[in-house]
Amino acid sequence: MQQEMDNKSLWFSSIFIALFIISFAPIALCQEVDDEHEFSYDVNSHNGPDHWGEIHPEWNLCNHGDMQSPIDLMHKRVQTTSELGKLDRDYKPANATLLNRGHDMMLRWIGGAGHIHVNGTEYHLNQLHWHTPTEHTVNGRRFNLELHLVHESIDGKVAVIGIMYKIGRHDSLLSMVRTVSREQVHMIREAVHDDAEINARPVQTLNNRWLKLYRPDDDQNN
Repeated sequence: MQQEMDNKSLWFSSIFIALFIISFAPIALCQEVDDEHEFSYDVNSHNGPDHWGEIHPEWNLCNHGDMQSPIDLMHKRVQTTSELGKLDRDYKPANATLLNRGHDMMLRWIGGAGHIHVNGTEYHLNQLHWHTPTEHTVNGRRFNLELHLVHESIDGKVAVIGIMYKIGRHDSLLSMVRTVSREQVHMIREAVHDDAEINARPVQTLNNRWLKLYRPDDDQNN
């Protein structure tokens, strides 16, 4: 049991990847929009996270949905399984445009930037954006930065890979290395509106959900 918990701790502390697959309809309810004044991350604002579900009728699930994110990634809610399979990624160099949406910075690819495969479905990489601090927490701990890689399938399903960063040495690419300098975090915060420097949605209720952790079985290791 101790070895199992050590392995889980290692996974949470060194990889920090959360994968969420959501159908097209729920994503439309809570996704970021280009109207930078339409909603706010300020919990004390009239259009803050507690009121997102009131802004548009189609956002109603932001207030009443049972499978909201972000969540606290708690060790005690982890179930290991080999059925998920490895995350199959195939990314390619592609032209992209960096957009300041007011509430965040987004990099949108033009053309094919690659894809991932999850449970037999291919999801194409569309865009990435950052949240400061992290939206998800690990055993109640919040880190400095969270990167979201947003993918979409041909039938409108969305898969998001979230990567958490903590303050560390400077990373010139700010890509898949899971450290970020204070200067880089400051630069991202300075680029957005003052009320969006903290653009992380509060942690949502888990509602008895389990967290699936992929671990290959013995046959796959041989």
